[in-house]
Amino acid sequence: MSRDLQLKERWERLMEKLSEQFAPGDTLELDAIIYLVGVQELGQIHKTFKKDEKLNLMHIAICRLLEPYGYYEFDFFDEDGWPHYTIKEELPPLKAGEQSVLMKEALVGYFMEKEYID
Repeated sequence: MSRDLQLKERWERLMEKLSEQFAPGDTLELDAIIYLVGVQELGQIHKTFKKDEKLNLMHIAICRLLEPYGYYEFDFFDEDGWPHYTIKEELPPLKAGEQSVLMKEALVGYFMEKEYID
């Protein structure tokens, strides 16, 4: 099976499973799944977040998701328990479609690592 086809199948399986768990009857978009990763990484799953905190959660998620690719490195947790990352390498310029594929690949890898999907 080609790598692209495998990614597509895993992505669809991930979206279905997460959508069923967190938004029955709806399909979660890429940004919503990134947000869920941020909440998971912060570990404060029952907290209501303000708008700026939601943006920070998405930043945490992106850092965590791109860490295995060598773009970010975990640095420390602050006094409020928020993780902080250091940029190791700048992301190359990517077109919108390339960004989407990279994030889907990173999300699939993350949820496979967490044994949420196989």
